[in-house]
Amino acid sequence: MLRTLFSPRLMGLHLLTIGVLVAFILLGRWQLGVFQDSGKPHASTDPGPVAVGTLAQVGPQLSGEHVGRKVTAEGVYEAGRQLLVADRRADVDAPGGNVSRDRGYWVLTPLRLDDGTLMPVVRGWTAKADDPAVSAVPQGKVTVAGRLRPQQGTDSVQRRAEGLPAGQVQTVSTGELVNLWSGQQVRAGFVVAQPPSGSLAQVEIQPPVVGGTLTWRNLAYAANWWIFAGFAVFMWFHFVRDAVRSDRDRAKSPEMALEG
Repeated sequence: MLRTLFSPRLMGLHLLTIGVLVAFILLGRWQLGVFQDSGKPHASTDPGPVAVGTLAQVGPQLSGEHVGRKVTAEGVYEAGRQLLVADRRADVDAPGGNVSRDRGYWVLTPLRLDDGTLMPVVRGWTAKADDPAVSAVPQGKVTVAGRLRPQQGTDSVQRRAEGLPAGQVQTVSTGELVNLWSGQQVRAGFVVAQPPSGSLAQVEIQPPVVGGTLTWRNLAYAANWWIFAGFAVFMWFHFVRDAVRSDRDRAKSPEMALEG
């Protein structure tokens, strides 16, 4: 049997089968990777900046298609209403609350637009609440460029059990800001300034993304390649079995016995 298995004709079959198996398995993995990548969010078109008032309205939630859009806002900062968003990293997508406790602060300052409404603006990030850059609020009319983000739910982070000092909040919640900035019309969402204000650090924010759509066809292709691989193994076994049986039958034949 071993002589048959390692005969030149079957060695060629073994090598061919191994090559086919490797190729089919890799092709299946490639198609599976295409299928998995198709479901991941990816960057969408990134239009030029527009006036923030065209996207962020007073009251209603920010539309999902506006998240991450470039915007500009003209107005005057109201330093007296400034807040610090506690327990935050210099990345808008990083988790807040106790997960990032004492990691820093977003500096949140309302910008009063020409129509009298307030647009919350994250002017930047600081590691310390007493950083001089926090109180260095630009004076007079300014033009702010940045990207738009939706409001954060007040229950979206694990809050400090002991509460926060006055002038600090845990989230940028439009509902909470309406209460804190009483008597004011507050637009939905907030702007992350790019570049940041003064010597504050930049809060990283990504361009708009859209959800991926799974391409089930590629998953079917992957399954097909692996089925082909299984069929190749079946055919290899079939040919090897026939070759072994043929050699055994020939060894038992009368002609071979006479030759022996």
